[in-house]
Amino acid sequence: MPTVWSLLKTLGVPITPDIWHRFFQMLRDLNRSNVGGMARWLFILLIVFMFSINGLNVLNSYVNRDFMTAIEHQNMDGFVGYALLYIGVMGIATVVAVLYRYAEERLGLLWRKWLTQQAIDRYLTDRTYFRLHTSDNLSNPDQRIAEDIRALTATTLSFTLMFLNATFTVIAFSGVLWSISPLLFLVAVAYAILGSLLAIYLGKPLVKLNYDQLDREANFRSRLVHVRENAESVALLRREGRLKARLRDRLNDLTDNFQHIIQINRNLGFFTTGYNYLIQIIPALLVAPLFIRGQADFGVITQSAVAFAHLLGAFSLIITQFQSISAYTAVVARLNALRDAMHEPRPAQAPSVEFNPAGGSIAFEDLTLYSPRDGRPLVQNLSVSITAGVCLLVRATSESTEKALFRATADLWNQGTGRILHPGHDEIFFLPERPYLPPGTLREVLLRTGQEKGVPDWQICASLAALNLQHALVKAGGLDVEQNWSDLLSLSEQQRLAFARVLLAAPQFVFLDHPSRSLSECAVGELLNLLRLRDITYLTLGDVGDDPRFYDRLLTIADDGSWQVRPPADRRVAQRPAVVAAPARRSGDFVGETAGDRDEQLPLSG
Repeated sequence: MPTVWSLLKTLGVPITPDIWHRFFQMLRDLNRSNVGGMARWLFILLIVFMFSINGLNVLNSYVNRDFMTAIEHQNMDGFVGYALLYIGVMGIATVVAVLYRYAEERLGLLWRKWLTQQAIDRYLTDRTYFRLHTSDNLSNPDQRIAEDIRALTATTLSFTLMFLNATFTVIAFSGVLWSISPLLFLVAVAYAILGSLLAIYLGKPLVKLNYDQLDREANFRSRLVHVRENAESVALLRREGRLKARLRDRLNDLTDNFQHIIQINRNLGFFTTGYNYLIQIIPALLVAPLFIRGQADFGVITQSAVAFAHLLGAFSLIITQFQSISAYTAVVARLNALRDAMHEPRPAQAPSVEFNPAGGSIAFEDLTLYSPRDGRPLVQNLSVSITAGVCLLVRATSESTEKALFRATADLWNQGTGRILHPGHDEIFFLPERPYLPPGTLREVLLRTGQEKGVPDWQICASLAALNLQHALVKAGGLDVEQNWSDLLSLSEQQRLAFARVLLAAPQFVFLDHPSRSLSECAVGELLNLLRLRDITYLTLGDVGDDPRFYDRLLTIADDGSWQVRPPADRRVAQRPAVVAAPARRSGDFVGETAGDRDEQLPLSG
């Protein structure tokens, strides 16, 4: 076995004994799962059918022998009798073969559904999907979950049954072939071993090529999906030429790799085709002289051909299934890479996010964030506590700094140190720059999962009315009609709908990512005032043009990561509870507020 792992390692495919250990662990998990009982019964049924098929094949070889002997002896009664028996055996074999195929497909589907559910659960737990997307360490995880799991379950079951069947076939037909001619049995074994070695030598490049082909197919498909999802933008900007060039590049990569696969298959085909043709004549070459010398009946020739073909087919699985085995090996390696990526531990150097439900504030304690590309500090030693009721505007000279702070607060940033405390995911909402409206009904879009039946319709309609979105309810055709929201609503309407979700959830805090980029300044002001009226504290990543009158404090972050918290330049808003800032870590890093700043009362902005 070590030579197999060494061979696969030289081919660039990470197949190791540890991977197979995980594979068998997966089978044990399936056996212990809620569908394990059904899986076991189906597998036992498959074994019974397999024994039956092999027994019928052996019986059929003897019936066929006597049938041909009856023809040789011109025995009409024997001819008719064996013909009827032959038809009866074939009829039973047909029923068993169909049921065998049905049980195999049923077990494969059961296994695929269970394994895909496990992968989906892990993919959507702890925001694994986001980590895989941002890390770029794994390509096309969606394709691996959808296609590779399907291939794994179907092919694993097929190969398992194939090898079990080959074992039963060897046991069943070795005695038949040995009784006809010991020499023929030895020739079958030697011929199969030699053929397997040659097939491995000729076809070994297929493993790496099939591994690469799966990724290149997925890359090409993802580009086509990009065109479909951005059809309007592409048409308006007339970017067809650039997209056409990129699609051609992906297509060229795909076809170049597949061309190599075709060439290897051609060379392997020359060998396997000739190999299979010789199977038909070798038994006759060895057994026919026995018939000619009168040492065997004519039917023995046909029986030896059947037994030789079955036995050699069992011994020659590597030859006949090498292309499938190479593709299967690639699938196993890709799914193992997906498993490793999804179970990758959180980096040691990452800011910790802790929940403090009783705190009523969002606190950054000695928070330092680094750029994942070059390690440059984006924020240095930020120590600020924002209590409920304080509305904060964040401005940074670098947009990557703003994004880092936004994502770190949402526990999506893995490069940095320090602590972030907030009252929990139910008490803080994050609204990205471009609103996300998942597929589904308007009720599902506006309410948290599990609350669809807990919020009355009048409350939903009131929130929509507060945001001038009554027409969106009409467009949607009601609260319970599925729609494609990106096509149905404008970007501004989608952003307002996201705000309606916040109003219905009524969290303590909401973190906004540049709302003015999808809404007008007037609309942003209305929405921020509405949040204040609902006692929802907002923190906003803003641009230079954002109106500071709607905020109590301004946090500015410089290029070197130093920061300041101060009242906004325009002070025509009601003064809220103070933002508590830690002392500056370095001289000039932090401009603190004075007692006069905290005590000064300012008029409420309209």
